[in-house]
Amino acid sequence: MANKVVVRKPGEGDAFWVLGGLYEVKAASSETNGSVTVMHMTLPPGSGPPPHTHAGGEIAYVLEGTVRLQIGEESVEAGPDSFVYIPEGTLETFEPTSTARVLFVYLPGGLDEFFAEVGERAPSRELPPPSDSPPDVDRLVAAAGKYGVQMRPPA
Repeated sequence: MANKVVVRKPGEGDAFWVLGGLYEVKAASSETNGSVTVMHMTLPPGSGPPPHTHAGGEIAYVLEGTVRLQIGEESVEAGPDSFVYIPEGTLETFEPTSTARVLFVYLPGGLDEFFAEVGERAPSRELPPPSDSPPDVDRLVAAAGKYGVQMRPPA
């Protein structure tokens, strides 16, 4: 395990296309002794994961755009400079209502490995081309448990 300072400038680090969005690793679990994963996501309107819970806490900080979060029974609209903390085990999902850039912090780390497994390495730092096929939710659900995520896809 690493025990070092992590510095990422724009365009550095791994990047993946996941669920129609660009997911950039700012701090990987392997770089932080497993204590944190930090992701910068660029998300098109309507994208987002199925409802799920995490084994640890999650922080979302909206940099640009707007995102609707469903946290338990509560619906929250978040715009630029909005901060949201979601405790461990809370059922949640989100959907961008405009193109959004969001910084996500996962405590403890490890979700960068999940995104690498279910995503596709991004050949460029831009949104992937639109897809005519729906996301492979079964693949997400199958991989999620290995990383402390329990997905509850819509019936």
